[in-house]
Amino acid sequence: MSEENGPVIQQRGLYLDEMEVGAVYKHAPGRTMTEADNTWFTAVTMNTQALHLDAAWSEQQPFGQRLVNSMFTLATLVGLSVSQLTQGTIVGNLGFSEVSFPHPVFHGDTLYAETKILDKRNSKSRPGQGIVTLEHIGRNQDGTVVARAVRQTLMFTSNPNANTAGSDAAE
Repeated sequence: MSEENGPVIQQRGLYLDEMEVGAVYKHAPGRTMTEADNTWFTAVTMNTQALHLDAAWSEQQPFGQRLVNSMFTLATLVGLSVSQLTQGTIVGNLGFSEVSFPHPVFHGDTLYAETKILDKRNSKSRPGQGIVTLEHIGRNQDGTVVARAVRQTLMFTSNPNANTAGSDAAE
């Protein structure tokens, strides 16, 4: 559609100044974690852990079955948030300060994600950019929390020449 026929809306995430501390974003759709996904991810990342690959051995372990690779769970948890929060508006991922997996994910479980904005501030050294702290929570189809990650991202502001993140503006 051209602008002659109406506005053209580009799908994107949110800019720093559009994020509200305390807001919770529920991401859709969820993602069902399949055996094929888990086997592929585990193999391509060179993780030979039998808990992810060996069904017979895993049946004798405490959970009685193979577990979905926690790094696949983490990557999917973050990935579920991209289109709503960071698509085209992130400069880069700065790191994770907390990651936990309080309950296992099994083949056939569906991962649902939500993200809470914990903090944001303008960058002191990069005009038009700022740091956002996000808390990602992953739940299975029963609502059980299976993953939690707190991460920091460097985000663009909507105006690259202004610092508009809020009261803690950079010097």
